[in-house]
Amino acid sequence: MNAILERLHAGAARLADALAADAALLGVEVSRLPDGARLIDAGVRAPGSVEAGRLYAECCLGGLGRVGIDTAPLGHTTFLQARVAVDHPLVACMASQYAGWKIQVGQFFAMGSGPARSLAAAEPMFERYPLKSRAGAAVLLLESGVLPGPEVAGHVATRCGVAPGSVTLIAASTGSLAGCAQIAARSVETALHKLMELGFDLEAIVAGAGSCPIAPGHPDPLRAIGRTNDAVLYGARVSLWTRCEDRRIEAVIDRLPSSSSRDHGRLFYDLFREHGDFYKIDPMLFSPAQVTVVNAATGRVFSSGAIDEAMLRKSFEID
Repeated sequence: MNAILERLHAGAARLADALAADAALLGVEVSRLPDGARLIDAGVRAPGSVEAGRLYAECCLGGLGRVGIDTAPLGHTTFLQARVAVDHPLVACMASQYAGWKIQVGQFFAMGSGPARSLAAAEPMFERYPLKSRAGAAVLLLESGVLPGPEVAGHVATRCGVAPGSVTLIAASTGSLAGCAQIAARSVETALHKLMELGFDLEAIVAGAGSCPIAPGHPDPLRAIGRTNDAVLYGARVSLWTRCEDRRIEAVIDRLPSSSSRDHGRLFYDLFREHGDFYKIDPMLFSPAQVTVVNAATGRVFSSGAIDEAMLRKSFEID
């Protein structure tokens, strides 16, 4: 596990360097904050690009997952979609990609992803699984419509136990091209997080792959959040490989897709406006539309859920 966690940090650093090296070509902007931290704007003020979104998504995974972007039909339209494949899903998705670190410094707020989470280990999950790590540098990816300043970098450096000059912050707004792409690349991660909420041992998951439409961007942040969530809830497909007793899969398979939630069938934007808080929305909703689990220990295949194209067309405002 320690060797894989080390690869996580090295992979994220390599991908952050790739974003910075081709900044002009990728539509990103790179700067240094007064404390020496590196800031990469992949979609706040900078326009970003498809490739910037792909690299952003792979960086969230610490380089332990492969992300591809192509097209898929939706009715009479064609949308971009993100495909992801992960060989070490517990480390890649839960120690890194999951946006579980709340970064709140003064008026700045963002949800943080990336291997810096395993350095700070600020979430209860790090008490459940041996995913804490140590490294000399920290890479944190922020979903935010505002660029972070040196006080944010200082906060991250302190929590991660590294010097401010060894921090890389990569930011993109939810409705940007990079932002929409990196959220669509979370199909496997959302399935694993749902399994964790259901009490399934994530160490039994050996590999995962998924696809999800990339939601059309929107200038209204809440509309953008709504569309990106709907893309996963109603359009994501995931396949997981596991080794365990069949009864453990049987106990969760019908509760795994988003259709198991009482809030299924409603637009996420409407749910958020009604509840006014993410944490008041049924937590069972946050999962892919369709999930297949292959048990390599027995050869059995389990599946539940379905794509809901009508909800996708409604969310994406397709005539």
